Amino acid sequence: MRMKKLKEELTAYSFLSFYLILFVIFIALPVAVAIFLSFTNFNGVQPPKFIGLQNYITLITRDEVFMQYVLPNTIKFSLIVGPVGYILSFFLAWMLAQIQRIPRTILALIIYSPSMTVGAAMQAIWLTIFSGDKMGYLNSFLIRLGLITQPIQWLQSPKYLMLIMIIVSIWSSMGVGFLAMLAGILNIDPELYEAGYIDGISNRFQEIFYITIPSMKPQMLFGAVMSVVSTFQAGWIGVALSGSNPTPQYAGQLIVNHIEDFGFLRYEMGYAAAVSVVLLLFIWIISKFVWALFLEK
Repeated sequence: MRMKKLKEELTAYSFLSFYLILFVIFIALPVAVAIFLSFTNFNGVQPPKFIGLQNYITLITRDEVFMQYVLPNTIKFSLIVGPVGYILSFFLAWMLAQIQRIPRTILALIIYSPSMTVGAAMQAIWLTIFSGDKMGYLNSFLIRLGLITQPIQWLQSPKYLMLIMIIVSIWSSMGVGFLAMLAGILNIDPELYEAGYIDGISNRFQEIFYITIPSMKPQMLFGAVMSVVSTFQAGWIGVALSGSNPTPQYAGQLIVNHIEDFGFLRYEMGYAAAVSVVLLLFIWIISKFVWALFLEK
């Protein structure tokens, strides 16, 4: 009996082993290395030199760019893009679930496609729309209306860059979280809605609040976690739009850009690792809040 149970356990672990190996190599080990390097002075060439908490002290007390620009920009960007993209994903998924299968599939592909082609689309569409010369679509349109007389350097202006980043990020935020929500809504038992209307539900808002959302909490949780992770990793958008890192006057500089700046441009790997640990803590804290919000009581 014991041998049979042991064999079953070994079989189960054998199925999990491939995932565990990949998890250790690509997630656990890099995180451990980053935490270790965050306590060192490391330039990528010479051996790391242990300096304790100095990188974290410098980040909080001496890094004016981080405290005045990077941290406020990241908070502003994440508080707008994350919730707006998440809510928009849910309502688009809910509206698609109300129509027939063939048009629903076509529209779902159209909505999802920007998340797969955002790099190419940014070059082909957004850079042309916000081009700083008279040929840019937005400048040309505003000049024809007489609202401006000279082209505006949209992507080089600290006044507009963050707003454009938010627009592009929301436009491309309908990713796997959106598909998970759509699948969750489509898999809800229709009898639940019938029972709800018998029990007193009188409109679609109550239907969403009392039946749809409680019935798809796993998909809502997955979409929320993906929204958190993708929002904090979206720093490349500002660099791609402005064409520089740092972005003009740090107007679009996020934590990810700060890590790239110190790690890959200045080769201060230890300091960049400390910033990445701070980013990891932000993601972990918000993810814990999301888990507490959607987990069953």
